[in-house]
Amino acid sequence: VWSRMRCGGGYFLFFRVLIVGFVSQKDIVYNKLLPYADILDDESNVILGQIKGNLGRAVQLREIWPGVLFWTRKLSTYIRLYGRKFSKEDHVLFIKLLYELITIDKLEISMMQGLARLLINLLKKTELLSREDLELPWRPLYELQDRILYSKTEHLGLNWFPNSVENVLKTLVKSCRPYFPESATQEMLEEWRPLLCPFDVTMQRAIGYLELFLPTSLPPELHHKGFSEIPHLVNLFARLANDNIGYIDWDPYIPKIFTRVLRSLNLPVGTSQMLVPRYLTNAYDVVHVVLWVSALLGGPSKQAQAQLRGLFNSITSFFHPSNHGRWLMKLMKLLQRLPASVVRRLHRERYRKPTWLTPVPDSHKLTEADITAFVESMMQPVLLAMFSKTGSLDAAQALQNLALMRPELVIPPVLEKTYPAMETLTEPHQLTATLSCMIGVARSLVSGGQRFPEGPTHMLPLLMRALPGVDPNDFSKCMITFQFIATFVTLVPLVDCSSAVHERSDLTAVEREMCSASAEFEDFVLQFMDRCFALIDSSTLEQTREETETEKMTHLESLVELGLSSTFSTILTQCSIDIFKVALEKVFIFATTNIFETRVAGRMVADMCRAASKVHPAQSLKLLVPHCCNAINQLTVNEEVLSEEELDKELLWNLQLLSEVTRVDGDKILPYSTQLVQILQLTLHLKCKQGYTLACNLLHHILRSTALIYPTEYCSVPGSFQQPTQDYLPIKDWGRPGDLWNLHIQWHVPSVEETRFVFYVLDLILQPELLRLQRYAQGERDMTRDDVLQSLSIVQHCLLGAGSLFPPLRGEPIPELVTSMVNLGETNLFTGVSYDVSRENYRDAICRVMRQLLHHILEHSEDDTKSLFSIIKIISDLLHFKGSQKHEFDSRWKSFNLVKKSMENRLHGRKQHIRALLIDRVMLQHELRKLTVEGCEYRSIHQELMRDLLRLSTSTYSQVRSRAQSVLFTALGTYNFCCRDVIPRVLEFLEPDRSDVTQQQFKGALYCLLGNHSGVCLANLHDWDCITLTWPAIVRSGLSSAMSLEKPSIVRLFDDLADKIHRQYETIGIDFAVRVSSCLSIGQNYHYNHLVPLFQNVFHLLNTPALCCRPWKFEHIAIGFMSLLLRDDHPLPSPAVLFFVKSLNHDSLLVRKVAISAVAGIMKQLKRPHRKVPVSGMKEMAGLIAGDRPDNQWLQYNSSSLPRTQQDWEGCTFVEKTHWGYYSWPQKLMMYAPSEEQPKQGLTREEMTEREQIIYDHFSDPGFINQLIEFLSLEDRKGKDKFSPRRFCLFKGLFRNFNDAFLPLLKPHMERLVADTHESKQRCVAEITSGLIRGSKHWSYGKVESLWELLCPLIRTALNNITVETYADWGTCIATACESRDPRKLHWLFEMLMESPVNGEGGSFVDACRLYVLQGGLAQQEWRVPELLHRLLQYLEPKLTQVYKNVRERIGSVLTYIFMIDVNLPYTQPTASPRIKEFTERILLRLKPLTEGDEEIQNHVVEENDVGEQDERTQAIKLLKTVLKWLMASAGRSFSTAVPEQLQLLPLLFKIAPVENDDSYDELKRDAKTCLSLMSQGLLYTEQIPLVLSVIFQIAGSSSWHARYTVLTYLQIMVFYNLFTFMSDQGAVNDVRALVIRLLEDEQLEVREMAATTLSGFLQCNFLSIEGPMQSHFEALCKTRLPKKRKRELGSVVDTIPSGDLVRRHAGVLGLSACILSSPYDVPSWMPQLLMNLSVHLNDTQPIEMSVKKTLSNFRRTHHDNWQEHKQQFTDDQLLVLTDLLVSPCYYA
Repeated sequence: VWSRMRCGGGYFLFFRVLIVGFVSQKDIVYNKLLPYADILDDESNVILGQIKGNLGRAVQLREIWPGVLFWTRKLSTYIRLYGRKFSKEDHVLFIKLLYELITIDKLEISMMQGLARLLINLLKKTELLSREDLELPWRPLYELQDRILYSKTEHLGLNWFPNSVENVLKTLVKSCRPYFPESATQEMLEEWRPLLCPFDVTMQRAIGYLELFLPTSLPPELHHKGFSEIPHLVNLFARLANDNIGYIDWDPYIPKIFTRVLRSLNLPVGTSQMLVPRYLTNAYDVVHVVLWVSALLGGPSKQAQAQLRGLFNSITSFFHPSNHGRWLMKLMKLLQRLPASVVRRLHRERYRKPTWLTPVPDSHKLTEADITAFVESMMQPVLLAMFSKTGSLDAAQALQNLALMRPELVIPPVLEKTYPAMETLTEPHQLTATLSCMIGVARSLVSGGQRFPEGPTHMLPLLMRALPGVDPNDFSKCMITFQFIATFVTLVPLVDCSSAVHERSDLTAVEREMCSASAEFEDFVLQFMDRCFALIDSSTLEQTREETETEKMTHLESLVELGLSSTFSTILTQCSIDIFKVALEKVFIFATTNIFETRVAGRMVADMCRAASKVHPAQSLKLLVPHCCNAINQLTVNEEVLSEEELDKELLWNLQLLSEVTRVDGDKILPYSTQLVQILQLTLHLKCKQGYTLACNLLHHILRSTALIYPTEYCSVPGSFQQPTQDYLPIKDWGRPGDLWNLHIQWHVPSVEETRFVFYVLDLILQPELLRLQRYAQGERDMTRDDVLQSLSIVQHCLLGAGSLFPPLRGEPIPELVTSMVNLGETNLFTGVSYDVSRENYRDAICRVMRQLLHHILEHSEDDTKSLFSIIKIISDLLHFKGSQKHEFDSRWKSFNLVKKSMENRLHGRKQHIRALLIDRVMLQHELRKLTVEGCEYRSIHQELMRDLLRLSTSTYSQVRSRAQSVLFTALGTYNFCCRDVIPRVLEFLEPDRSDVTQQQFKGALYCLLGNHSGVCLANLHDWDCITLTWPAIVRSGLSSAMSLEKPSIVRLFDDLADKIHRQYETIGIDFAVRVSSCLSIGQNYHYNHLVPLFQNVFHLLNTPALCCRPWKFEHIAIGFMSLLLRDDHPLPSPAVLFFVKSLNHDSLLVRKVAISAVAGIMKQLKRPHRKVPVSGMKEMAGLIAGDRPDNQWLQYNSSSLPRTQQDWEGCTFVEKTHWGYYSWPQKLMMYAPSEEQPKQGLTREEMTEREQIIYDHFSDPGFINQLIEFLSLEDRKGKDKFSPRRFCLFKGLFRNFNDAFLPLLKPHMERLVADTHESKQRCVAEITSGLIRGSKHWSYGKVESLWELLCPLIRTALNNITVETYADWGTCIATACESRDPRKLHWLFEMLMESPVNGEGGSFVDACRLYVLQGGLAQQEWRVPELLHRLLQYLEPKLTQVYKNVRERIGSVLTYIFMIDVNLPYTQPTASPRIKEFTERILLRLKPLTEGDEEIQNHVVEENDVGEQDERTQAIKLLKTVLKWLMASAGRSFSTAVPEQLQLLPLLFKIAPVENDDSYDELKRDAKTCLSLMSQGLLYTEQIPLVLSVIFQIAGSSSWHARYTVLTYLQIMVFYNLFTFMSDQGAVNDVRALVIRLLEDEQLEVREMAATTLSGFLQCNFLSIEGPMQSHFEALCKTRLPKKRKRELGSVVDTIPSGDLVRRHAGVLGLSACILSSPYDVPSWMPQLLMNLSVHLNDTQPIEMSVKKTLSNFRRTHHDNWQEHKQQFTDDQLLVLTDLLVSPCYYA
């Protein structure tokens, strides 16, 4: 087949080049299968030519809008219709052009997004363009990302970006990444290395960039230019591994990788179950993990597979359906994605056409053995996950992919679960789960193949057993059964070929079995039909409804109807003609001997008949049509029937049946045309609504069948099955995919006779109706409302049936909507119909009559809403309907994708789909062409219809309004630029001067502006012309007489409008010209000229006197709109500045808030740029090393060389950003130039611009300032207020732009506020203070010094007055003030804070607060203040024995920050800041009294500070409490655990930590327990394991059983969280095993039991395995003899200490029970014997008896569910014993 196809393909290609004229990159193949495929090449050439010509012209003319945008949109439509059908040269040119456009500076964001989406689409298929064809620079993309995602002005409201922009940009970079030049990697590292400072937020930014930009798909010869050192990033690693399988040796890192993967699953482990919110370790995305793991598999060492098996073994039990938790979603995702990823890799290695991307070297390709090992390691978890609580979908998808690789391993176990599930009646969930998994593996099962030849033999038994699932009482079972049957039947031709067994001798055994089984197909079909009939009988209306309920179908019933009809039609499609005849007979008898009601049961039966007539129309129609026609004719012999309100049921049923069976191939209907037309004439004018509706359906279906283009059969094999079995054996076609090149689609294309018939029917039926309606509309005849509705119904169905034959509406294009120098014409696609111009265009006729009728109804009977609904529907179809409906297309596209997914074969690759699916896809392509209506020209006829729609959208009845609006919104999206024509008309309704507008019209107009969720929002188009109209109109509408805020609906509308505008507004570009010479500067300011009148308009409104009496709501809306118009490329006009500054003191809080933001933004606009110059003289050290080095020492704070004079200050180079220099220096370090080159500071009023003068005047006015401070120190929401960054920005801007001009005025206020302890007053002064400190960045030394003379006393007072409510605000204030500032600039502040934070004045609370504030400041400075940190530590160390809890916690937190800088990362210098190691040593010395003594440590510290010295021991206990707080605080925050140092504290913690979970314990013990739990979850490196184990051994030998007990719980968690690191070190595993087995024999009962639990856990996660030696060790222990009970003398004390023998014997029993409990969900081969051995001890002395009972009851509980299959593992004798043990003894025996 391949060779044939290739030859065919080659010839075909040559042929194509002749026609198209170029080698196309990649077309959509389905186009070639359309019935009109031969004209598509010319059509696409014409369109492509237009696109290239006009795009080129638009770019040369520099007309981005509308020209470039219009034609790029056309290009993306072109790609949707034809794929990448252009030459490689064009492809590259398109990409380069778009790349240039996207990276234009100042390009409006929404345009950038549209262009970016198109570019992503062009770059999607990487294999089409190699690196030789295309190279794209990376820097413009980086600058674009930086400008948008890390915008400096967005938070000030100067830029509004859409929410989706981030994803679009990231996807864009991913698409361009393969084409970055080879030097890119080096340049990127140089660019972003300086940002890598682990304590700084820029670290995340840099890592984000590296993850996104680094190219990993370089060809092997360029590898030396690519990956040198790569930071710690899962996403990047995964990509790197996947793009370069076989070129990187990952083996040394594999245990580390898998340990981290396991940790990131966040599973609950161990007995204490205390999970810590670790901030750092656990956010791997499963997608990246899966990619990485699947890339590591294979290769010579096989290590990854071993670890993967370990991973699944250790987490298998979490998949069991009885376990449930937050972690489950992650596990299921892992399960579902991993097989898919491996299949994708296999496809790439074996089946994909070779492309320029790096191939996998043979040594690392997956071998057969690798695949088998992979599938085997995954089977157990997947089989457990089938019945998971989250549903079986994930498991089904996993099984589908696993079965592609190894059907013989995957399908049998699933079958084993499926057969019993089909037999049981009591567990429906089990049935649905197994069936959905069977659907996943259906194709692998049916097609058999050499791996699993016996697969197909299961098919019939499965189908027969599935039949009982068609059950009217269980909806979900019914649906999954339908799906199951349909899936299997689609894959298999239902042909009885049992005769072949006798006729042919060349069959294999399996084939013979299949042939003889196929005799049952007929039986199956008939039984299925009986089931369906039963289902239908039980769902008739009389059965399921009371009299009063609705007659419509419920949602569930309609789903069942859909399932039933689609399954039945699939079965009939796949039947041989013999089986079909039997089935047809059966359906016919069922349908004609009963009479069904037409709502529920009738629909189902009619569907079954339709299915039959679709498959073989000739036979079916011969039976059905004459029958129905006769019945209808007989029943209507009597004239009165026509005018009856209620019709005879039989008549209705026959009409319904007839209307459904005529939905078949058109040319098969023609023989019956006279009968059908006669029936139509009889029934279309029935009085009864139900009757004429059915007749209209009949009309619709007859027209549709004859007028449309569609495929007529969907069988899985082309041609028919009707050949003799000697030549053709249907079983060979089981599961066979369709062959795309030989699909042989049978199309129905309307013939001349059919078209003639359609127009004959229309002339006969539609023409008179239109005449009646027209005469009624002109007032020449009377019609009742029902008559009008009936006529409209007929018109509508004619339009729906024959719409595809009517040419679209024509009219004159409307000129002057937009000016463009490029042609903006529409492109028309051919959809298989050549319109016949000689006939009357009924579309125009209907349009004419409908408009007359509409105006008549609106004038005379506006309350006839039903007719209006009908007219709205007809207008919508007149505009858009060409034979298919958009919503139907969407749902079919969706279901096509679902079916494709559930049945595709990802392994063998492309388009190996079932034939029916491929035909469906071709049909969808045809419909897509019909529905593509992009860029239609807006013509006069459209304009008239839009005006009618607008009139309906503002009519009296709300339902009419909302239906008309939705049609209007669709139309607005269809025609180019028509919004510009519609908006003024909508706004007329909002004019305040009009007195004739009703409230309904007002509301309707507002709704039209609001738009629906998916379509256009008229109020917010990206177009200045429209905004200048709409925004002022919305604000003005407040004066309209129709506006009343009494109506909540109107208030809500205005809120929604304002809200939507704020949500969707994106900054609109002002100059659309591309950077070119002056001739275009005219175009630039064109839009700026709009901006000014818009402001003036809105202002004018705000200041008109009439508005002052209008509701404040509109004032809010107006100021909201104005705040959206702030931008960073044009400052606001002066009147606006004045307005916003005035609004700072407005009465309304809302207005004040907006004003604060706006003024802060205005300050940013007025900021004068400061010059920067590069700093020279940075000497880099040899080799890259991070941390404190000689070349960055000058950045650090050094109290001996602080700039304390004018001269020092000016000579000092201040580096404001904290990350520069920690890792490396940037290529050019830019610093501010000296002050004489900077803009002048401290301007006088005369030197200011007009805008600055406005601000200056207001802020120099004491009255204004008083009022402002008054407002700012008010409370907003009690208890909820926080430090406000907006106000901080406002003050920072003031002091930055105006220097200290306003300080004298503010000073008295600040001093007054700081003395007041109210929180709102304190907050206000904190905001001003931080703004002052940050705003004084460029002040001269003198000013700064005097500033600090004012501030230091202020902050001191504040810290003394601090309260619970305000300490957070002051912390934020100081942290904000220190952020991104050189510490040497703020030395006054630091020295003041360092004075003596913990001095006891003002009580412990004030101490804690001072520490908090100090910590806020120091934390911002990170690694640049080692001296201060040393001083602080020195100061705190004696104070560690603090008594008060709050101070202790704060000190713990401060210590975390002090030691944060001490990290042990590779390539990092030891830090100059304080180090943990030295600190721990000093602490341990002071804790000596506790570590040496053996007595229990009690917390008997009296909470008072008595003057007398307490003994060392008490001091040590106090110290320990603080140290614990520090350990707890640092567990989640620091970067790496300082293991060796903390280990020395472990023995002490074990000693204190309590065993029971009891909250009444004191703080000390609880903290110790928490610390242990946190430390046990830490990540260990290989070299640290021996250290930890030695400490643990030491403690395990301690005399306190509490410590020994706690060691075990510690061990459980530590081993699980570092599983693979431990397992890669065999010595460690042996040590742990020895320790646990030793503790099994501990003298303390609790310790023994805990050791058993631990052992069982280790066995369960496969850390240890159950081997012979271990078992025999336990069995030997069990046999320890116990001493006989001596008769004691009565007086003697009973001895309580158990003898050593008892302990040993108990240890053996516990060991055995640990083995048994370690496999809770299955019965391994060794289990039965162990259970027998255990049962011997059931009557031993306590505690043995208790342990045995517990084990047995646990065994029973966990194995109870699947006991039927577990039973098989035991012999009969063993079962007898077991039953005795497990059944509780009867009391009456």
